[in-house]
Amino acid sequence: PALRRLSRHLLAHYQKGTRPVRDWRTTTNVAIDLMVYAILSVDEKDQVLTTYIWYRQHWTDEFLKWDPAHFDNLTQISLPVESIWVPDILINEFVDVGKSPHVPYVYVSHQGEVQNLKPIQVMTACSLDIYNFPFDVQNCSLTFTSWLHHVRDINLSLWRQPELVKFDRSVFMNQGEWELLYVLSHFQEFSVKSSDSYAEMKFYVVIRRRPLFYTVSLLLPSIFLMVMDIVGFYLPPHSGERVSFKITLLLGYSVFLIIVSDTLPATAVGTPLIGIYFVVCMALLVISLTETILIVRLVHKQDLQPHVPQWMKHLLLERATILLCIRDRKKFSQSRMQGLDTSRQVENNDSTVKPTPSVCEDPRECGAVGGTRSALACAGRTEGSAALQEVLRETTALRQLLEKREEFCDGAREWLQVGYVLDVLLFRVYLAAVLAYSITLGTLWSVWRDV
Repeated sequence: PALRRLSRHLLAHYQKGTRPVRDWRTTTNVAIDLMVYAILSVDEKDQVLTTYIWYRQHWTDEFLKWDPAHFDNLTQISLPVESIWVPDILINEFVDVGKSPHVPYVYVSHQGEVQNLKPIQVMTACSLDIYNFPFDVQNCSLTFTSWLHHVRDINLSLWRQPELVKFDRSVFMNQGEWELLYVLSHFQEFSVKSSDSYAEMKFYVVIRRRPLFYTVSLLLPSIFLMVMDIVGFYLPPHSGERVSFKITLLLGYSVFLIIVSDTLPATAVGTPLIGIYFVVCMALLVISLTETILIVRLVHKQDLQPHVPQWMKHLLLERATILLCIRDRKKFSQSRMQGLDTSRQVENNDSTVKPTPSVCEDPRECGAVGGTRSALACAGRTEGSAALQEVLRETTALRQLLEKREEFCDGAREWLQVGYVLDVLLFRVYLAAVLAYSITLGTLWSVWRDV
């Protein structure tokens, strides 16, 4: 048969150990092509990218030519790859041999053009930047070059146009975590220690992570917990429920970080921004709890605390209420005025209750003044005067007790007002910090996603 006759004719005196040119000064041009089939895995810790590619080589073998008329017009034949010369083109970034299927044949045309088509599972080293996780874009290179022959022996070129290679997604499996953006190609020559130049063809595989899974499982729970922390500020500051609520949120966030720690990529080079985001959120929760403890301590047991200093009244109860636009700031002054009015009323009432003048203490004085009054009547008046004085003493003690109690109540109200204003001030500062932090992160991640 023609296939067997042609195979014996081509391989009878073929020497696969030498470069297939009749003139050694002739350069063998090898055209290569690459199509990405799938992104198998991205190992951030070991900085290894595993891809599955379809690789094609094309070169001319001057010793594999024939006349089709002598072989039943046969223009193409497949030959064993072990029986002919194959260029020693390797990938510089290789770190491990993948499980690639073995293709034992190559196609040879009657003009000596050899096509070597094979799929390869490539495990290559890649500098992975995880700072933008989960909106990161990775750019990994695959450098094809001859390991032994310099550029005068083997030169490399691109089989197709760069534009066709760049946007070719015809065979890419687009269902995994990563999506292929484009493949860039670049040819260059390099030399090592002033030796002969070598040709190399670089393919830059640019991939982007799909962030939906990480957004749902990482970002949204954290955002919900931070929103609940902000809502917790609406609990009354003088109640202990806010402290327990904040502590529960902090414990829940700690458990959440333990759960998601295995999901975050870990490298010795740097930390992703989302890890910094979680740490800052934890710090904000701690600051919120500290602020709550401070306010609760401020408004707790006001009767045992001294009066509010004047500078604190001036800053918080007058200036801060205007600055924060607190609607019920008039109540603060009204409460203080009510305390003053109460004390004045007590003083006025006490001033109206005075001891009756002209009370006799000595029976002889009573007789000298009245002249007609008996000593018995003067003695009765003396006993009534003693009872009246006792009533006056009790009234005075009661007035002093009420004044002291009113003074304590005024101090307690002032501390409550100070705690309320300080709580509003710290809450708005905390809310402004959270909003600024969220807007900054959202802007950065939006820009990175659209790149």
